[in-house]
Amino acid sequence: MKRGLVIGKFMPLHLGHIALIRFAAAQCDELIVSLSYTLHDPIDFNLRFFWIRQVLSDQPHIKPEILLDDFDNESLSLSHRAKIWAAIIKMRFPSIDLLFSSEEYGESFAARLGVPSIVFDMQRGYVPVSASVIRENPFRYWDFIPEIVRPYFVKKVCFYGPESTGKSVLAMHMAEVYQTEYVPEVAREMITSNNFSVGDIVRIGHAQTQRILEKTKTANKILFCDTDLITTQIYSQHYLHQVPEVLQELEHQVKYDKYFLFDIDFPWVADGLRDLGNQREKMYALFKRELVKREIPYIEVQGNVEHREQIVRREVDQLIQ
Repeated sequence: MKRGLVIGKFMPLHLGHIALIRFAAAQCDELIVSLSYTLHDPIDFNLRFFWIRQVLSDQPHIKPEILLDDFDNESLSLSHRAKIWAAIIKMRFPSIDLLFSSEEYGESFAARLGVPSIVFDMQRGYVPVSASVIRENPFRYWDFIPEIVRPYFVKKVCFYGPESTGKSVLAMHMAEVYQTEYVPEVAREMITSNNFSVGDIVRIGHAQTQRILEKTKTANKILFCDTDLITTQIYSQHYLHQVPEVLQELEHQVKYDKYFLFDIDFPWVADGLRDLGNQREKMYALFKRELVKREIPYIEVQGNVEHREQIVRREVDQLIQ
């Protein structure tokens, strides 16, 4: 039985990693893919390990493993570092027959392990990408990022503010412009009036959060959201005079990369749920105060439809570039 080894941080996992792993797997009866991590890595190791297991689940002879890297010392020479690595690997994964890599350390590391070094695409000619350049500019290298990994890099934009300020229409339009997804105000699918209960508002909070998480999986680089859980809390306080604690917990499950605060200099249109036309200034001040309280930066959106679109597109273009 021939057992191979691939090690890496996979931060993030990309098509170059996958090509290396499948190249190695074709030459082994069993291939160990060891994810090295530290507690200070910019991308959580549990998420990276999940990506690896999901992508490689179709090949049972590939064995994903995880290894805490609390032993490396970058101040040492490559030779000394390879000696330390080899000692750890021999204890953790005995009986390694082949080492596969796309990095310069491969030859020195394999020598310390006492096994052949098989190099794959070190010059990045086959898959011209690296994890570091993806972290610096994921959208430039979007096509090299597996679909399961892309949601991590999707930028989430929140259209935020009082009722009847043009958020919904612009969210739909921006999704068309950027060929991506948008998340509507889910409450409108669940209630038909503002006579709702605490149970209703909790269900709305869960549904809104879940819809955002679902749409993030299919979004193309950016996701436009018509509302957020701060908004849900504001209306819960206004209509029910209380805010269930779970809404605050749900708020922290989604982090937005950009907030747009929509001004009330826009025609107010009544419908089944809008009933605060006589309190627009008060509600705008309240929405703004909640952002300030949380120290969340925001961009003010004012003017007619065309001007609002220009403001949003300018900021979004900067965000994704």
